[in-house]
Amino acid sequence: MTIFQGLQGLRQLSAGSVLSIGNFDGIHRGHQRILEVAASLRPRSGSGRVAVVTFEPHPFTVLRPEHAPPRLTPPELKRELLAAAGVDDLVVLPPVPEVLNCSAEAFWQILRDEVRPDHMVEGDSFTFGRARGGDITRLRQWSAGSGVSLHVIEPVLVALLDLRVVPVSSSLIRWLLAHGRARDAAICLARPYVLEGTVVKGHQRGRTIGVPTANLACDAQLIPADGVYAGRCRVEARDYPVALSIGRMPTFGENARQIEAHLIGFDGDLYGKVLRVEVLDWLREQRKLPGIESLKAQLARDIESAAQRFDLAAGEPIARAG
Repeated sequence: MTIFQGLQGLRQLSAGSVLSIGNFDGIHRGHQRILEVAASLRPRSGSGRVAVVTFEPHPFTVLRPEHAPPRLTPPELKRELLAAAGVDDLVVLPPVPEVLNCSAEAFWQILRDEVRPDHMVEGDSFTFGRARGGDITRLRQWSAGSGVSLHVIEPVLVALLDLRVVPVSSSLIRWLLAHGRARDAAICLARPYVLEGTVVKGHQRGRTIGVPTANLACDAQLIPADGVYAGRCRVEARDYPVALSIGRMPTFGENARQIEAHLIGFDGDLYGKVLRVEVLDWLREQRKLPGIESLKAQLARDIESAAQRFDLAAGEPIARAG
């Protein structure tokens, strides 16, 4: 996959491409449907290219930082998933004045007159341009008779574990994870949610009680609700079950929120490595235990539960490309 930067990079796309524009945070089932349609529109000759234009980071990080949504997908994983979905070209638009001040009309003119795609594929809630001045209605009007065929994709509906049928969106996935509903998030993503972080030194208490943990520093990514989860992590081409703890370590009276992953069966040094931990299932809430022996007994139960969930997840899709 070829990566272009900024509006100048956008202008470098090959004419006649199949184009989709959006944040694509999560690459969830709705995004996957857009990409499937885009791939199906590629000319049979193989000469056409599928191109995605995305904003990185989210424009709100500059315009309204207090409202910027925490990201679901770290940039590198996002690129891997887009490439695996058949995207040939990726244009990354940063939140700089040249991009943020571009009106919807001016942006459309760049697409129509300079990029000249054959097709555009968008969701029905698509907006673009300064102050979100463009929407799918205006794009329909502008594309009519322009030589650009617009394909509007309806929301993808899924049934959650409580049997409610809902349209998939990045906002919904954030809400589900904020309430610990990892399995429902996985339904929307078509794979487990991934936490990516660098292993840093923590208090090292786990090692003293026979349960060493990797303390993860996850940059600007949405962290699921406090609790203990079953997870999965690949290290050196092997998948390990993970007992994942997110919270403030109430038994030890800690206040700082931490993400600790115990890789079951792993023995080695992980400091400084970047790990991707797939969050498979909620196990229990965080709670203060009366002492170390009670904690050790509870951790043993958590590890057993996490290993069982790992076995059940053996056939589930993973958030890796290759």
